[in-house]
Amino acid sequence: MGAYPFAFVCPSTRGLSLALTRRLLRSTNLPVYATYRSGSPSAVARHILSPLKNVDESRLNMISLDLAREDSIAEAARQLSDSLPGDQAAYLHTAFMTGGILHVEKQLAELDASILQQTFQINVISHLLLIKHFARFLPKAHSVAVDEGKLVKWVHITARLGSVTDNKRGGWYSYRASKAALNQVIKTFDRQLQQSNSNAMCVGIHPGTVKTDLSRPFWNSVAKGTLFEPDFAAERIVGVIEQLEVGARGNVWDWSGKLVPP
Repeated sequence: MGAYPFAFVCPSTRGLSLALTRRLLRSTNLPVYATYRSGSPSAVARHILSPLKNVDESRLNMISLDLAREDSIAEAARQLSDSLPGDQAAYLHTAFMTGGILHVEKQLAELDASILQQTFQINVISHLLLIKHFARFLPKAHSVAVDEGKLVKWVHITARLGSVTDNKRGGWYSYRASKAALNQVIKTFDRQLQQSNSNAMCVGIHPGTVKTDLSRPFWNSVAKGTLFEPDFAAERIVGVIEQLEVGARGNVWDWSGKLVPP
């Protein structure tokens, strides 16, 4: 039975996530399974593929998924399972979990319970539920012929602001706390992968400040040369991930390949 490695990006339709989806289609030969929340799958696929040249469009597979609903996440995993070829050993080769939102609180009076709940739902809980429902697609120990000396990469997009030891300015309570929690999820999931002897590793990536809607209010305050276009950030992230060896597992790395302190 032949192997069928594939990539997974969730979500995949805006900003950095869109750029990552396009980068995987450009720079690899992997089938790419990409999630979307709204619109028709054909329209979303056309949008993703529109600037790409000489790419086999059949490699892109769309899956509906709403990060705010566990039933939607579970159904998306079922759809993925049903769509994989039954005559090949399919396994998740590269996964990017990109979901994130940002609300900025600089004063305690700005804290709002509903915003806190929404932030943790998307920045932490959805990532945990993606692990719950999609980790089964990772290769089991010695089950498939993963490239010799390499491990499958399960990647969460996180942020330097989740670093507790690097917190020198305070503020941004919900974002800092949720990203710190996500960084703990990354470490914990990677420990479980090690304990199960999986051919996979989990890491986090800080992409820098990317020119997306999420960071739009802060574009004018970013130091010159440190506001990145999504395509540039995606290229750097994919490059860093490809180079990470087993000793890098469980940690958070930035777009330049430097370790983000816990």
